[in-house]
Amino acid sequence: MKDRIKSTFEQKKKNLLNIYFTAGYPTLDSTVPLIEAVTQAGADLVEIGMPFSDPLADGPVIQHSGTVALQNGMNMRVLFRQLQGVRQRVPDAPILLMGYLNPVMQFGVENFCREAAEAGVDGVILPDLPLDDYVEEYQETFRRYNLRPVFLITPQTAPERIHRIDELTDSFLYLVSGPGTTGSQTGQDANAQEAYFQRIEGMNLRNPRLIGFGIGDKQSFDRACQHAEGAIIGSALIKAMDGAEDAPAAARQFVQSVLN
Repeated sequence: MKDRIKSTFEQKKKNLLNIYFTAGYPTLDSTVPLIEAVTQAGADLVEIGMPFSDPLADGPVIQHSGTVALQNGMNMRVLFRQLQGVRQRVPDAPILLMGYLNPVMQFGVENFCREAAEAGVDGVILPDLPLDDYVEEYQETFRRYNLRPVFLITPQTAPERIHRIDELTDSFLYLVSGPGTTGSQTGQDANAQEAYFQRIEGMNLRNPRLIGFGIGDKQSFDRACQHAEGAIIGSALIKAMDGAEDAPAAARQFVQSVLN
């Protein structure tokens, strides 16, 4: 089976853009048109948020998009139904699902992995999934369905944990740029952030790195790419779509503004 994540990082060594948006926002049927729009505009990876009623790590913009998506009727079953056939339209860009462990457990981990794999999903980001629980309870299931987990690293993550995450990962490392929630630029000391990125660079980790949280335009994207293979943008895209008559067109324009 093709490893789209590995292929993407092999084909493009720098300045990779991972675009996040929430499934079912701004309308229930936005998901696949947005995947097409952002990849056509040049996004290298697509990260689809699974809306949840208690999103602890999300800032106000993504929280709002999740609330709207849930009100629109988005849930796991609807999302998997929407993703059926997406690989005929977007054959190569890696697609990852990001969300919280609770809805995945409610759906059933085996069911989730099977349906994700059938839909052409490549990886999963569950920030509240404990590393030990993953290894002891879920790793075998993820591997059986060729779903690659992505774990988050923060400035507070201990070196031994970073190395363990690197050993368990066969995709990329998600570097949280600093303290706070998604979309937050506050509390980020430039010197401390620089030291953090350099410390990670110096650890000789085997997996590529993408930097997320607080990346919102070409300037912050380019700056992040100096310290990693690429960056992740979410809140700024969702803001760009807010109130737009044509959300996919607004998303396409936003991605182009970051890359060009």
